[in-house]
Amino acid sequence: MSRKGKVLVAMSGGIDSTVTALMLHHEGYEVVGITMKTWDYASSGTSSKETGCCNIDSFNDARQAAVQHGFPHFILDIREEFGDFVIENFVEEYLAGRTPNPCVMCNTHIKWRALLKRANALNCDFIATGHYAEIRQHTNNRYVISKGLDATKDQSYVLWGLDQELLSRTIMPLGKYHKKDIRQMAMDMGYPELAKKSESYEICFVPDNDYRGFLKRNVDGLEEKVNGGWFIDKNGKKLGQHKGYPFYTIGQRKGLDIALGKPAYVTAIDPDTNTVVLGDEEDLEQNDMLVTKMNWIKYDGISDGMEVMAKIRYKDQGALANLYNHEHGIRVRFYENVKSIAPGQSAVFYEGNDVIGGGIIQRGDLIAL
Repeated sequence: MSRKGKVLVAMSGGIDSTVTALMLHHEGYEVVGITMKTWDYASSGTSSKETGCCNIDSFNDARQAAVQHGFPHFILDIREEFGDFVIENFVEEYLAGRTPNPCVMCNTHIKWRALLKRANALNCDFIATGHYAEIRQHTNNRYVISKGLDATKDQSYVLWGLDQELLSRTIMPLGKYHKKDIRQMAMDMGYPELAKKSESYEICFVPDNDYRGFLKRNVDGLEEKVNGGWFIDKNGKKLGQHKGYPFYTIGQRKGLDIALGKPAYVTAIDPDTNTVVLGDEEDLEQNDMLVTKMNWIKYDGISDGMEVMAKIRYKDQGALANLYNHEHGIRVRFYENVKSIAPGQSAVFYEGNDVIGGGIIQRGDLIAL
């Protein structure tokens, strides 16, 4: 048994997870590699090749690295549990007029739980991933997620749903490095092809990046049910017909196929009436929202008025806000207006570089209630 312990490393076959596994191996951990198959592209109905974490070449790359360095590697098929939760949630959210974040749902409910279950079965002390974020134990004994050193790669936003049990068992060694350093490590470790390997940014089960096509293929009769709804303005005036409310997202400007003589933006979606509200860019601005399904990380709750930096999307720079306890969740009051608050997306709250907690945006106009 290694003096540092036994660690189960999630290996996608990409540069980040491979360097993570080899780094921990060289540091003296007893490493076990595991690659998770989440989606079967043969059933996706697209002509796209398998990409990202679920293609056979990536599986082989992960296994080859493990074999070369003398540690075991397993492939774990979690397609059934992944599909039952992540994909059903993805579809249901769009049908409810919201914009889902499937990577957050997968991390929170599927991948980490699947990893921990297998780690326990294999008597592993820890699990490890190639995310650009850091985990430490705070002075209050709670485990905290912090932003990764490389601001362009920081992934703390998508990890807000991990609970204390999961965080206490997780190692993320890449949080202390910039991406360029990881590429150099891959070169130094003898994997120049990994250093040059392109990264995948699309949703794993939507390989062609066309979520509208995915919905059409996976919801029977969807087009017939929603086609022909109305674009309306904020006063309810009909502006023209659209192709179905699930095919639009808050803040969308392109692809509306309607000429109003000026730029128009999706400002609201009503699935009950199959209407999509269009407005000017300033109509997207709000300073108030309700966040539900909270998971607290740094503290076990908040006091009213707590100041945070709130992020409402992955690439958002964040905006100063105050948090208030609300009967249905957390009320967020921004100091200045923010644009395109989209129900269904994640809101993540920071204190400096530390994640205080996060939740799902329920609505962006609580002040109007």
